Amino acid sequence: MSPKDHKQAPRIHATAIVEPGALVGDGTSVWDSAHLRSGARIGCDCIIGEKTYVAGGATVGDLCKLNANVYVCAGVTIEDGALIAAHTVFTNDRTPRACDPDLRGLLPSEPGEQTQATTVRRGASIGANCTIGPGIELGAYCMVGMGSVVTRNIEAHGLVVGTPARLVGAVCRCGARVATFENGAPQTARFACAACGRDTDWRR
Repeated sequence: MSPKDHKQAPRIHATAIVEPGALVGDGTSVWDSAHLRSGARIGCDCIIGEKTYVAGGATVGDLCKLNANVYVCAGVTIEDGALIAAHTVFTNDRTPRACDPDLRGLLPSEPGEQTQATTVRRGASIGANCTIGPGIELGAYCMVGMGSVVTRNIEAHGLVVGTPARLVGAVCRCGARVATFENGAPQTARFACAACGRDTDWRR
């Protein structure tokens, strides 16, 4: 059954803050002390973990898991089936400042000309304690190792680790590693997964 075929109401913990204007899809669970700002859009059958924050203007697709203490800022789009592990932080500004250049007043916190969009494509996984830079794309079914700092685009099925994150291999849709890249990635390559038998084109 498709996530959009049923009408099970979302489950919202009593301590969660869901502001008017935030949309939460059928079957989604929003756990304790999570905060969904007005204008946030959450799909069906998701898990929004405790103390996770989703800003207005951020979008989360269907069948996503955002674990505890995830910070999703404005301008972030997370497609269907993505996993965002605990304590991951997204950013959306390359030149952030608290106040104007003359230190006379705080700058507004709302999205503006400096806000850059980031997209997490379908099926991607981001490990715990990662930082995701602004204005980048994380490809479908890619995997980001825990503690990584992502500063550039990741190819579909790419496996990246480190600070800054670097491409070290490819992963299958099932999550198993199917290739190791030691001296850069091949231009085109297909890999058979020993775990599930699927063929993986690591850039598609």
